[in-house]
Amino acid sequence: MVDVGAKAATARVAVAEAVVRFPKAVADALREGGMRSKKGPVIDTAIVAGSMAAKRTHELIPFCHPLAIERCRIEADFITDTSLAIRCEVAITHKTGVEMEALTGASVAALTVYDMCKALSHEIQIGPVRLLEKSGGKREVKSGKVVPR
Repeated sequence: MVDVGAKAATARVAVAEAVVRFPKAVADALREGGMRSKKGPVIDTAIVAGSMAAKRTHELIPFCHPLAIERCRIEADFITDTSLAIRCEVAITHKTGVEMEALTGASVAALTVYDMCKALSHEIQIGPVRLLEKSGGKREVKSGKVVPR
């Protein structure tokens, strides 16, 4: 684990995105059914799962610090007829960043969507999963690109 003892606590925010791509018939069926599958409300369940995962990232990824997350917001919107973008924003005031928590939250939310919908098709695809934004540490990321501070 990296020693963060000498670092200053600063406000840190990270936003990650995972894209779930559905066959057209599945996307149409989900929309027509109010984003519900036989298992229940797809997006609501994904939001709960992603939030839980973000808070437990340190249990899943070796060497991640356990963090008391101050904000975790997950949103899901169709960006094309068949692609659902899931964004996870995590914020904290701490000595270490929260990009792993945001990536984990977005990933697990996407996996939950797959699980909720796999009875409709096993042709659902997840990806890419990427960091969109990061602020508050040595480096900043905007629109998926590192920018100088």
